[in-house]
Amino acid sequence: MLDLVDELRKLVAGLDEHKIAYALCGGMAMSVHGRTRATIDIDMLILSDSLEQVFAIAKSLGYNIRGKDLSFANEAIEIRRVSKFDPEDGDLLSLDLLLVTPAIRSVWESRIEADWEGGKLAVVSARGLISLKRLRGSTQDLADIEALSEGPNEG
Repeated sequence: MLDLVDELRKLVAGLDEHKIAYALCGGMAMSVHGRTRATIDIDMLILSDSLEQVFAIAKSLGYNIRGKDLSFANEAIEIRRVSKFDPEDGDLLSLDLLLVTPAIRSVWESRIEADWEGGKLAVVSARGLISLKRLRGSTQDLADIEALSEGPNEG
């Protein structure tokens, strides 16, 4: 069984080693902001210029199943997906790479560094996460927005 936190740890190590800027977003970022919820993938915000390098790092970690490119919110959100198959139990883990577009540049610029496992983890700010989730507006996104808005958290 693939361990989501271990997969994130390896991915972040590769990004840091190659000095590639990123910001964790999605369900795992919710946990960083004190709003733990179940998630089944890793979502990262990256600059378009680093996409091929990130794909290469992901491939070195076993992410070799390229998904369909996704776009929504009038192309404000552009996602490039790559997945990893676990032959032991048949699980599939997806890495969703959200490209920084002009519409979400402010989300990128609001990213913060959080303390994580004795080091730093770049993560979308709570305010930025709310902005991303408003663009998509799924039932889960609306619940996440409510959770992030309920109590004290950063910016």
